[in-house]
Amino acid sequence: MPEKFLFVSLDGLITDIAWQVVREGHDVRYHIANKDLSEVGDGFIPKVADWRDSVDWADIIVFDDVLGQGTKAKKLRDSGKAVVGGTPYTDRLEDDRSFGQQELRRFGVPILPYHEYTSFDEAIQFVRQNPAQYVVKPSGDAQNFKQLLFVGQDDDGSDIIQVLESYKKVHSKKIKVFQLQKRVSGVEVAVGAFFNGSEFIYPININFEHKKLFPGNIGPSTGEMGTTMYWSEPNRLFNKTLQKLEGILRDEHYVGYIDLNCIVNSRGIFPLEFTTRFGYPTISIQQEGMTTPIGSLFLSLARGEKVPLKVRNGFQVGVRVVAPPYPYRDKRLFEQTSKDQVIMFKKPSLDGIHIEDVRNVDGEWLISGDSGVALVVVGTGQSVRQAKTQAYSRIKNIVIPNMYYRTDIGDRWLEDSDRLHTWGYLRAI
Repeated sequence: MPEKFLFVSLDGLITDIAWQVVREGHDVRYHIANKDLSEVGDGFIPKVADWRDSVDWADIIVFDDVLGQGTKAKKLRDSGKAVVGGTPYTDRLEDDRSFGQQELRRFGVPILPYHEYTSFDEAIQFVRQNPAQYVVKPSGDAQNFKQLLFVGQDDDGSDIIQVLESYKKVHSKKIKVFQLQKRVSGVEVAVGAFFNGSEFIYPININFEHKKLFPGNIGPSTGEMGTTMYWSEPNRLFNKTLQKLEGILRDEHYVGYIDLNCIVNSRGIFPLEFTTRFGYPTISIQQEGMTTPIGSLFLSLARGEKVPLKVRNGFQVGVRVVAPPYPYRDKRLFEQTSKDQVIMFKKPSLDGIHIEDVRNVDGEWLISGDSGVALVVVGTGQSVRQAKTQAYSRIKNIVIPNMYYRTDIGDRWLEDSDRLHTWGYLRAI
């Protein structure tokens, strides 16, 4: 039976999932707050100018982000509405990096040493007095500019000092608060799960993100260039981290997805940052691995039902296909090179195709928005190699002028999984 879904977005991040719910036969209304991105999703999803006018109409309301969305979600949930979304507390876990680290420590999860700064001069002085490898992590709104995150390579911290001096001159108005976190080597892996207001829904998700722009994991950091993932029963990685927060998430009546990115090595698990919302493009890649319709999943979560998530065996590999100026924001360059470029398919197959900043005009898919993110292309298979082969064969069916993407998503799986298995983090306990 069709249900009425209202999707409320800050920047159009959840466009693809709203479209999937439309394709499942539900009634959908979609609001994007950012006026510069208001065209995203046009022709795919019915839009509304003011989401508040549709609250009484909706059977379920889905929020797509943090940055204050949790306050809206909690207010509606407290009023009796079925809502997928966070709370002020869960928003803060992601928005305020230091608070997220403090909460992990409070619940018994070891964390890496870090310091929070509002002064670049103080941070530079600290590195000079304590030479080592560090990671510069902007907090608050600035953390959305992924290219500003910097991972130091020099043992004496000289590259960190150089970056901080540059940021002081160029980005001091943008970066108000930032962390210096001690860098450790290991496997970067994320563990996540859906939460229904009172408990985690299994299986969990294990995923490996690829954030650098170019193959070989080089170039500027991006929001994401691709992800390898699989579904799993609770394992040591989950039980030592996210599971410890189940009580506080229950107290908060959190509804949605929560993810914790970690560095793992033979000495332990070291959490880096929370994502207390759907990940993008993670949720689109996850959707390809589900046999439970995503609209049905949202309804079950919002209603507090403990319904097992049905998923496919094997792996999912998702690749982000982009155009200039991604990963940067340059309105002039975007309008010159990518705005309204047509997305074409050599064969009329949309298997594994997920939209991002795209609109539909008379059947033509056009790049919209302002950043150049176009599509996420997903492959599935019993092995990572099979999933990767399928994803890249689907990309070959796509024609977009000036498009680019990484060609090595999934390549590091064998090495990473071997180490994680050796250290015992993927085993059920």
